[in-house]
Amino acid sequence: MDPQLRLFHRQYLQLFEPDFLAWPPKPLLRDPVVQSWLYSNLFDAEKCSILPSNRYQLRVLKPLLARIEKAAEDPEDDEISDALMSHLSSLMALNLPTETTAVQQKSYVTFTCLPPSFTGYDSDVAEPTITLLERRHLISGSLTTGFRTWEAALHLGSYLLTPQGRGLIRGKSILELGAGTGFLGILAAKHLAASHVTTTDGDEGVVEALKENMELNGLKDEKEMRASALRWGADLEGTCVEVDSQQWPYDVVLGADITYDKVAISALVDTLRSLFELRPSLHVVISGAVRNLETFETFRSACISSKFGIEEIDFKPKSIREQTSLFYATTVPLKIMSITAPT
Repeated sequence: MDPQLRLFHRQYLQLFEPDFLAWPPKPLLRDPVVQSWLYSNLFDAEKCSILPSNRYQLRVLKPLLARIEKAAEDPEDDEISDALMSHLSSLMALNLPTETTAVQQKSYVTFTCLPPSFTGYDSDVAEPTITLLERRHLISGSLTTGFRTWEAALHLGSYLLTPQGRGLIRGKSILELGAGTGFLGILAAKHLAASHVTTTDGDEGVVEALKENMELNGLKDEKEMRASALRWGADLEGTCVEVDSQQWPYDVVLGADITYDKVAISALVDTLRSLFELRPSLHVVISGAVRNLETFETFRSACISSKFGIEEIDFKPKSIREQTSLFYATTVPLKIMSITAPT
């Protein structure tokens, strides 16, 4: 299948805003075979068990059909797919929620997990994906932002899909802090051959959603992956982490977008200190979007004050126009920090 169609398909499954989709060119759009492929892979619920919401489908299908119509060179020969037209009629007949209501509801978001350097495609091999149920615009009563996957997690995920990143995870026991949707932990367990993953968050509601996402990705066995609540700054004695680390001694700690709150940084560093006491050989990898330089520097300074070894991993994000999977905005600087125990 044409790479431009694959790119469009991956963006669609990740719920790209329609204005920013990499729409297929006219020669492809007027091809009946391509139109059939688009219907089967983007809208046919009988073929695809997990699809974006009906409202998102409608937001994409309307401009798609308009582009197909404009692509026609001979109106008599270049027909528009009956299946696509029929699906549009079906969607418009539904009593869909308003846009304001829809953005608060759960939606399936599917991420294609390919390395940043990926260029080829084998049509006989299914692409590696992670599907999550997200509430992309919901912040819970405890002000957690854990119901969607943020840029720093996707940036760290892109790094972990490189040969260097895969080597960090393969065969290792992983602890994820501030997991949110669980993207990084699920990536490690499902596609990066981690020996075990414990994923944690401080919000009980987020942990319950985490378990749902794990099951959605076939991770039902606690020997592969488990989710638990963990509040930073508290004594680890008697917590799931202490018990867990005895059965699956941690090798690597992952975290993304967990350094944005100056108030929480002290508790986070306390937890890292306790983890290093538990496992001195731990390798901590934390990714963050530098929305506020002062806040990020507060975290770096706290690590230095604790005599942690800290250095930045040299991994630059591609611009969104150059990305072929794991699409994320790069307007805000994204950094990945490697942290080790005090020497």
